[in-house]
Amino acid sequence: MSKKADKKEAPKKAEEPKKAEEPKKEAKKEIKKVEEAPAGAPKEEAKPAKAEKAPKPEKKKKKEKGIFTLYKVESEKVVRLRPICERCGPGYFMADHGNRYTCGHCGYSRYKPAKE
Repeated sequence: MSKKADKKEAPKKAEEPKKAEEPKKEAKKEIKKVEEAPAGAPKEEAKPAKAEKAPKPEKKKKKEKGIFTLYKVESEKVVRLRPICERCGPGYFMADHGNRYTCGHCGYSRYKPAKE
């Protein structure tokens, strides 16, 4: 056989990786050396204990908005307090956002007339 054939047939031996434990031990020793301070050096002062925090105040629960916020009764008639969405139709009230009304269902916005 030729030399090339011997090289192809012979499987290459995988180098065994060195154990990972040995470098870790050395690293720990180095860390310990760094932590040790010379005898004459001043030691760090102990940090003061943290003061206990005051308990947080309880959050106020929001009142549920009932149907009375959408309607008003005047002389035996029901009057709607908010406008109805022009796209969605009756049953979809628009939210009041200061300078505009907005539909929560479709996102339609209608601006209020500017006050002078």
